[in-house]
Amino acid sequence: MTATPLALDFTGERFTPECVREIWYEHMHRYAFAQSFVRGRRVLDAACGEGYGSALLAAVAGEVVGVDISSQAITHARARYGANPKLEFRNGDATQLDEFSDASFDVIVSFETLEHVHAQGQMLAGFKRLLKADGLLLISSPDKRTYSDLTGYRNEHHVRELYRDELESLLRSEFNGVRLLGQKLLFQSVLWDPDTAQGTATASTLTEHGELQSRLDYAPLYYLAICTHRAEQLPIDAGAVHLFGDSAESVYSHYNDEIRRHIAAGHRLMALDQENAELRAQLEQARAQLVDIQNQGRNP
Repeated sequence: MTATPLALDFTGERFTPECVREIWYEHMHRYAFAQSFVRGRRVLDAACGEGYGSALLAAVAGEVVGVDISSQAITHARARYGANPKLEFRNGDATQLDEFSDASFDVIVSFETLEHVHAQGQMLAGFKRLLKADGLLLISSPDKRTYSDLTGYRNEHHVRELYRDELESLLRSEFNGVRLLGQKLLFQSVLWDPDTAQGTATASTLTEHGELQSRLDYAPLYYLAICTHRAEQLPIDAGAVHLFGDSAESVYSHYNDEIRRHIAAGHRLMALDQENAELRAQLEQARAQLVDIQNQGRNP
């Protein structure tokens, strides 16, 4: 039996499937969404990182080529996922893909790559060259306003984050067909018919002012763009709401565990406070008794 390769160390630059909570859901959702577009097709996963996403796509794709600038990541990916004959990993720079011929891929995916490179236009021009005439590009990037400006967070691995208008302008400089989808991990109550096929999704959002909006009314944390050579090539249903989760409800279970720990810690703190109060009362009583004994000694 072949041993499973050890997990790639998480440095904050590349996601690994051993991560938990929000980051796991965010990254897995993108590839789960992409899987419906790659069945039987030749796919390039540009900046594939650890390889988990390429492997997920290869479950239905005709062929997947994963490329990453990190030789360590590629070595790991080959060891962990290389048994799939439809999956190939190569060491390379997503902004310099000259080894591939023109119009050689049906689908290109590149998730959370743009913000890591300076040569963003060069990378997109390369993707355009590599896509077939009816090809599809799926690319994601954090929204600088919600990801950094509003939170004050600075990701040391990001060299150029983009606002929505900057992202759209950059994409439209190479592709005539561009559709942006917003992504954000949300707490939602979902209603569905468990006995029939999935129907059309609808959504409602209660605003802070108590108004009920008949849509998802949130500021996206990330944008996932669908790009094509021509606008009429954009998938008709690509703008529909797409939900992702795992049957184990791992993020929900994790938060429940955290809540239980906090509640237990709160009860323990309350018990300690009560113990401290009782000890203080006993101390004050002992001091009072000591004063009485001292006074009795002075006045026999």
